Amino acid sequence: MSRGIIGMKNTLYNGYQGPRLTPDLLQKRLSRVIAEELTPQQRETLLAYYIQQKNIPTIAAERGVAKSTVSRTLHRAEGKLRRFLRY
Repeated sequence: MSRGIIGMKNTLYNGYQGPRLTPDLLQKRLSRVIAEELTPQQRETLLAYYIQQKNIPTIAAERGVAKSTVSRTLHRAEGKLRRFLRY
């Protein structure tokens, strides 16, 4: 099963159920947020996990850090994406 950034779990915030973005507009906003709002470490981790399909232990081994560090970095990056793409 392929996992994609756009396919991240759809989490509602404070009951907000407003209009959904078109896939094209969502992709543009997603690309901008990844390029401009994430730290280099968050960006690399997010892309390695979702685009390159690497698992957390593999990313951790390549970077020489603990799996928990990779997991925490990925979680923070996903949180930033959700916050910036909320509206």
